[in-house]
Amino acid sequence: MIKVVGLVLHPRRDCGSAIDAIVRWAAAHDVTVLGVHDEINRIDCDAVAVSAEEMVERAGLLVSLGGDGTMLRTMRLVEGRKTPVLGVNVGRLGFLAEVDLPDLPGALSSIDEHRFTIEARTAVRAVLPGGEEVSAFNDIALVRVPGDGLAHVGINVEGSNFVRYAADAVIVATPTGSTAYSFSAGGPIVSPNVEGLLVSAAAAHSSFNRSLMLSADEQLELDVRPTSGRLAVEVDGIIHGYAEPGDKLAIVSVPAAAQVIRFGGTSFYERARRKLRVEGSAQVGGGEPADATVVDSFERSRYEVLLDGELAGILSYRRHGGAVELTHTEINQAFQGQGLAARLAAAALADARGRDTPVIATCPFVARYVERHPEFNDLLAEGGSR
Repeated sequence: MIKVVGLVLHPRRDCGSAIDAIVRWAAAHDVTVLGVHDEINRIDCDAVAVSAEEMVERAGLLVSLGGDGTMLRTMRLVEGRKTPVLGVNVGRLGFLAEVDLPDLPGALSSIDEHRFTIEARTAVRAVLPGGEEVSAFNDIALVRVPGDGLAHVGINVEGSNFVRYAADAVIVATPTGSTAYSFSAGGPIVSPNVEGLLVSAAAAHSSFNRSLMLSADEQLELDVRPTSGRLAVEVDGIIHGYAEPGDKLAIVSVPAAAQVIRFGGTSFYERARRKLRVEGSAQVGGGEPADATVVDSFERSRYEVLLDGELAGILSYRRHGGAVELTHTEINQAFQGQGLAARLAAAALADARGRDTPVIATCPFVARYVERHPEFNDLLAEGGSR
């Protein structure tokens, strides 16, 4: 049984309603909720503030509240441990997370009832020229520094040179990272259940520009050639150092470096299709309204409804005086007539109920929606519909 849950929060997005849902669930199940000092202290909640080291040591489950970057950071925190990670999208549509914010209570119930599976995720690890050891769950990349020369990098496999890339960047990706930087460089989509390394070149200037797929146990070394410019070393998109001509980086695969919770609601390929906007015969006529996702884009003060990864509409709001004012609903013309405005209104009202926040329905559509759904009448502040 899980007795301690750790929270990892997006540095800017509003995670309040998600934390409230987790704290309520934890109180009902005698579970302790922990969070890192710097993250928890900026939010008024009942989670216990501890160091990142203590949280990782004590937690039987880590919950990532944010987007893909927060999910990657959470997996790096528990690398090498069996602690499972639950990813929750807070804000724009994420690819790595398993559930969206409105589905969090059901996800917690599924965890309590052991109705989930664990999916292992591969990492890549390297020792940088300065001696720092780094790990990534998406990719490690040698990237051209603006103003310097191209990335001239030899790809050595099992001790022998296979090819020399001249490119803007050379990317070594995990199967998870195949849908990130590697994908933008023209690499293939690889199932996360595959164990191996994917080597790709971005904007290759050499005659050979194809990606390589290596097995997890093959030795890979990146050799920065004398003709190369100075290169930034990016680890999951964050610069950790630089490589100079003559440097060599051995990169190894670390299978099952993290454990991710899955509920089986969507497959890897469904998530990839939504996030990457993969189009084809299966999508003729667009997505189904049932596939729409509503997220709280806190930094824009609006709820967004996403269909197949595309922004289909918004519901703007203002928070003041302890209440939330729902001000304007707008659905993009290409998505009208599918009931998406109602999806936005229902999600916004449900979020307000979860926060125990009174609602002022300035938006005429929301006001009419409440009239048709009197179960939300109790949310309206006095004079809250106008």
